[in-house]
Amino acid sequence: MATNDLTITQISTVLNNIVGQATGKTALAALDGSNFATVAQTALKCGYDTLIKAISQVSSDTIFSVRPYNAKFGGLRVTNQRFGNMVRKLQVSDSDWEDDDRQKLVDGSSVDMYTVKKPTVLQTNFYGQNVYQRHYTVFRDQLDVAFSNAGELAQFWSMLVTNVNDQIEQAHENLARALVANLIASLYSGAGGSSSAIHCLTEYNNKTGLELTAESVMHPDNYIPFMKWLNARIRSVRSLMTERTVGMFHMDVTGKEIARHTPWRRQRMYLFAPTQFELESVALTSLFNDKYIKLGYNELVNFWQSIKDPQAINIKPVYMKNDGTITQPADAVSIKTVLGVVYDEEALGYTVVNNWSAPTPLNARGGYYNIFYHFTDRYWMDNTENAILLLLD
Repeated sequence: MATNDLTITQISTVLNNIVGQATGKTALAALDGSNFATVAQTALKCGYDTLIKAISQVSSDTIFSVRPYNAKFGGLRVTNQRFGNMVRKLQVSDSDWEDDDRQKLVDGSSVDMYTVKKPTVLQTNFYGQNVYQRHYTVFRDQLDVAFSNAGELAQFWSMLVTNVNDQIEQAHENLARALVANLIASLYSGAGGSSSAIHCLTEYNNKTGLELTAESVMHPDNYIPFMKWLNARIRSVRSLMTERTVGMFHMDVTGKEIARHTPWRRQRMYLFAPTQFELESVALTSLFNDKYIKLGYNELVNFWQSIKDPQAINIKPVYMKNDGTITQPADAVSIKTVLGVVYDEEALGYTVVNNWSAPTPLNARGGYYNIFYHFTDRYWMDNTENAILLLLD
């Protein structure tokens, strides 16, 4: 779990695996979340305060076939001013109410107004960084005869640079995709509150007395009623997230329970794209105004991990246990029925801590130079923040 320590981790092999699954180059296979996800932990790797003891840091026309690509999962990216380098998060646990001492006053006695009551503070820490690079070679002479003029040569190099930028965007996108999969698997494994995993089909069957399966629910007679119920269920649980609760939608550290609430404007939702399209098509057939079925802010996900198996994930997640330590199951978590995930904006994200590029000097013997791109990223997850997993089972 090098990403969860004060180290810098090379992740090119992991990144190549993630991108291969996402692009369909390779089949769905188990990922190891600890290779890229920085998880909240209570382990303090530096000193703490002495009072509360909880706070710590050519001759023919040429078509240059390329187009700019914008990374999906854009809602996960935050600035390094907000979440850069080593980060600590301070939280205060609610304390119990007390009886009013005014009602206890008797003649000949007094009450002590200086009774000490220290706040219960929880500090979680995020350590580690991920680094990777890529480069390409620029030749001084070899391309002189390949293009008819300097303009074409400039277009060629513009195409190469655009291709590099597209790959950079996709690298950020698919590492973010893997981070979402890590969150999903952690919630499925119990790294959340009592209501963090919703088994939608099971709930629907319990309410209706039906015995539908993931296959039979697709029958026309079953499908429309279920989709209408699902729309209402998602909106309902998102409304519940706005309430200030303990242990319902997030993990509580033993002895330091934190009350959380997530207003609508701070909620983020990733929903399986076919489900979103089906929800809209079902609702629009019976409503003239779609504002009544809007789910609020969400981003569509065409696939969770592998484009060849869109609704599935297979990952060995890393997450924090309720004793504040990091854990990882012995086996990968495999789920075939992921509908979506709703989370507080503070629960998940990534930041580009440092990225830069530079050319080498010209190699006088070979007549070329290289341009290198370097990246230092942090992908973080905090199970003490609200998050809800939606499953079709």
